[in-house]
Amino acid sequence: MSFTLAKTERLAAILSRSPVLPVLTFSTPKAAVETAKALRDGGLMVLEITMRTPQALDALRAVVEEVEGVTVGAGTLLEPEQVQAAIAAGADFLVSPGTSSRVLAAGSEAPIPYLPGVSTPSEAMQLAERGATFAKFFPAGPAGGPAFLKALIAPLPDLHFVPTGGVDASNAQSYLSLSNVACVGGSWVAPQDAIEAGDWGRIGSLAKEAAALKAR
Repeated sequence: MSFTLAKTERLAAILSRSPVLPVLTFSTPKAAVETAKALRDGGLMVLEITMRTPQALDALRAVVEEVEGVTVGAGTLLEPEQVQAAIAAGADFLVSPGTSSRVLAAGSEAPIPYLPGVSTPSEAMQLAERGATFAKFFPAGPAGGPAFLKALIAPLPDLHFVPTGGVDASNAQSYLSLSNVACVGGSWVAPQDAIEAGDWGRIGSLAKEAAALKAR
C-alpha cells in the first residue's frame, strides 16, 4: 500500500490547474453538467463531485462525457466499493475526507491518483511514510486553519495540502499564501441555492473571482 511516483506526479499536475477545487453535490446529472460548464468557463478546470447523493455517480459520468476541458474527481469516498464505482464512472482522481485503513488501501492501489484526508500530524506522518506528498486537510477551519498548516511546514516539508471545510472567499488567500498548500477546496464557488435555481451566471462570476486567486 503506497503512493507511486507516477500517480503522485499526475495528482500534482491536476492540483496545479486551479487555485480552487470546487466541492460539489448534485441531485441531477443536468445540474452537474451546467454547473461544470459555468465553473470551467469561469476558469476553474478541476472539480470534485461528492458521493453524497444517490445521483452522484450519474452526475459524475455526465460531466465526464459532456463537459470538455475539465478534470473530475470523486469525493467523500467512505468505502472501497465507492472507489471502484467512481473509477468505473470515469473519475480522474479520488478524494476521501479521512484515512480509514480500507479506503486508504483501495485508494492508494487504484489506477488513478488519490488524495486522502488528514486532520492531525500523526495522520499526516502516516501518509508521508507511505510516500504520499499530497493530502486533503479536513475540516480545515475547525482543525486549526492556516496556522495549523504553517506549523507543519518545518516538520513535514515534503507534504502538501488541500485545505477544505470552512474555506471561503474571505480566507482562501490566507491558505494559498502558504508554501505547503497546493490549492484549496470549497463549495462557495457553486452555492447550493445557485445550483438549485439554475443561476449559472452567478456561479461563473464566483468561479472567475476564485480563479484569480494565486497559490504561492
